Amino acid sequence: MPKESFLKNRIRSVGFALKGAFLLIKTEASIKIQVFIALIVTAGGFYFDISATEWILQIFAISLVLGIEGLNTAVEKLSDFVHPEFDDKIGFIKDISAGAVMFVSIGASIIGLIIYLPKIF
Repeated sequence: MPKESFLKNRIRSVGFALKGAFLLIKTEASIKIQVFIALIVTAGGFYFDISATEWILQIFAISLVLGIEGLNTAVEKLSDFVHPEFDDKIGFIKDISAGAVMFVSIGASIIGLIIYLPKIF
C-alpha cells in the first residue's frame, strides 16, 4: 500500500480536528457557554476598538480556555470509558483536570477585566 502524501495527511488531520471541535460544541454545555462568552467579548473588542495587543491577549485567553476545556472533556470521557464505576482515583484525576480549567478561566477573566473595565468606566 503506497504511503499517503504529507499534504493529504495534514488535510485529514485538520478534518479530524474540526470534527472534534464541532463535537465539543455540539455535546458539551460548558463549551457552549464558553463559546457564547467568547463571541460576546469578541463583539466587545470591536465595539470598544481594542488595541492589537489587547486582541492578542484576548484571543490567547479565549483559545487557552477552550483548549483546556477540550482536554478536560477528553480526560473525563477517557476516565469514564476506562473505569465507568465511581472510583476515588478517577475522581481525583477528573478534579485536577477541572481545576486546570478553573485556573485558565480565572486568568482569562482577569485579562478581560484589565482590557474592558477602563473602557467601560
